[in-house]
Amino acid sequence: MEANQTTEVPPNSASTQVMTPSESRPRAAISPQAGTAPCPTCGAAAGANGADPSYVYALGRIEVRFPSPAVEKEFAQATGRAKTNSQTDREAFHAVLSERENRYLVRHLCWVLTIQGLETYLLQPRDPTDIDLLLGAIRPAPSVLDIDAVIGLRGPTAPPEMCNGLMVPIVAFDQIYSFDRGTLIGAIPRPEKTSTKEFKAAADELFDRVMQLTDNAGATDDHRALNYLAMRYPAIYTTVADAYGRNASLTGVEVRPSALSGTRKIVEVIFTFTNRNTDFTEKFFVRCDMTEEFPFLVTKMSPYYDR
Repeated sequence: MEANQTTEVPPNSASTQVMTPSESRPRAAISPQAGTAPCPTCGAAAGANGADPSYVYALGRIEVRFPSPAVEKEFAQATGRAKTNSQTDREAFHAVLSERENRYLVRHLCWVLTIQGLETYLLQPRDPTDIDLLLGAIRPAPSVLDIDAVIGLRGPTAPPEMCNGLMVPIVAFDQIYSFDRGTLIGAIPRPEKTSTKEFKAAADELFDRVMQLTDNAGATDDHRALNYLAMRYPAIYTTVADAYGRNASLTGVEVRPSALSGTRKIVEVIFTFTNRNTDFTEKFFVRCDMTEEFPFLVTKMSPYYDR
């Protein structure tokens, strides 16, 4: 595969700069957007009342909450009936939910996407058959390197009674990719002149910087573009690795509206590198179309010249 091709992983126009990161549990971390539809799970959610749909392309961790004591007690009874000898609590939790006779519990639990430790969205499938995507996010042996990518439509803030007082926006998802960082990095073609160790270090650092953007909830065009590229476009990693090989630092990542925007929303994602010896600056960029729920690449990675 060529480095500038998109790849699948097993799976307002303001500029956005990469910033330095800062397990708390605040409740309403993200405020709802105006103009979202009242029914996040129905097909008419997009464009309700003449408003533009609010799309989400977010990277985080999916966790489970009990919405009420009744559901928690029901889950405890199901666990008592299951064969969980010698299993850890997490393994037992996964085993109980995986049993077909306990599938009803999956529909009654709260599925929360946390981003940088903050409870950010409540997840609901737009198609009920997609409930298995949520089950795939529950690992019997979770790791800090686990990542869940959620793509869908952002709806209104959940009422207090929906998830035991947790009031965050509801996302009606169409797709969830659950994987670990090692799988993601391992799927990226490595430049011939870069060692495996050097490339992994560069890719890990870039992914961290995308994940740790301030307020990156994956709900704006700029954050959606960065999350999409981090998931699907390996050339951003090879470009950073090549720059490190030239003794240059990644000094900025910026998203701007493209002059090519017309009837479609196109943004330019610009990567700035500065030579550590000479302070010489060079830039590279890609264009992404963010008009609809699923972003796509418009132009491949190329040198960028300030106008």
